[in-house]
Amino acid sequence: MPRRSALARSAHLRSVKRIAILASGSGSNAQRLIAHFQGSSTAEVVLVAGDRPDAGVFARAWDLGVPSYRFTPAQLQDGTVLRELRALRVDLVVLAGFLRLVPTELVQAFQGRMVNIHPALLPRHGGRGMWGHHVHSAVLAAGDTESGITIHRVNEHYDEGEHLFQARCPVLPGDTPETLAARIHELEHAHYPIVVESLVNSMRHP
Repeated sequence: MPRRSALARSAHLRSVKRIAILASGSGSNAQRLIAHFQGSSTAEVVLVAGDRPDAGVFARAWDLGVPSYRFTPAQLQDGTVLRELRALRVDLVVLAGFLRLVPTELVQAFQGRMVNIHPALLPRHGGRGMWGHHVHSAVLAAGDTESGITIHRVNEHYDEGEHLFQARCPVLPGDTPETLAARIHELEHAHYPIVVESLVNSMRHP
């Protein structure tokens, strides 16, 4: 079988979309995204970046062979992070437990190409300070009978971007924030890689 020409190989490499993950926590969603795209012909995770030096996501990235980048809040604001993403020719930015508000300049640079996952059914229980156990506690305090996840595009405001996907689960009698969180994590891990892959495919075949 003839070897592919250098031109064909170059075209293939350009068609593989480059994903950067921004995360602040333990990184279970980031781990599943990395694993999902390992060996893929459509996309690869080229960077895991975050603002908390001790975040568990960096150890997961190391174990999976993905470069990581730790930045300060000031570097997020002054354009340093944006320059890093541009230098790596990142096509899609995926937030996976990233807790800071993304600066307007960064949002605009990746307009329509930055997504986040929220552990509730937006527009309920979203906004500043609504993350992790805070969200699940609010769901229980409100007496909601269901919760779930929302995957949405990122804009300049917390949790207000266009909804791309929602999945639901029941809130059961006797639930605690921890038991509800476990159910939500199952939804996140099952659906986030699939939705990100669909976005990648829409970028490859507009």
